[in-house]
Amino acid sequence: MTQETLSAFFGWLTILHLGLFTLSAVLLMLLRDWVAGLHARMFGLAPTDVSLSVYRWLGTYKIVIFATALGPWLALQLI
Repeated sequence: MTQETLSAFFGWLTILHLGLFTLSAVLLMLLRDWVAGLHARMFGLAPTDVSLSVYRWLGTYKIVIFATALGPWLALQLI
């Protein structure tokens, strides 16, 4: 695989991840009560616990995006 191919791959991977992250964050902000109620019933949690779990999930996902997609793409751009 060439450097250009890897750079394109990680660039598109970053775009896809950031799009999914943005879509998830917007939908969770708009449908907060419905999502919290649904997951609270599914997993037997309090709605406040669901909100906290979703917040942690978004934060963890953002770190994963930076470590596995954006970081390698930036490194390939610097080479």
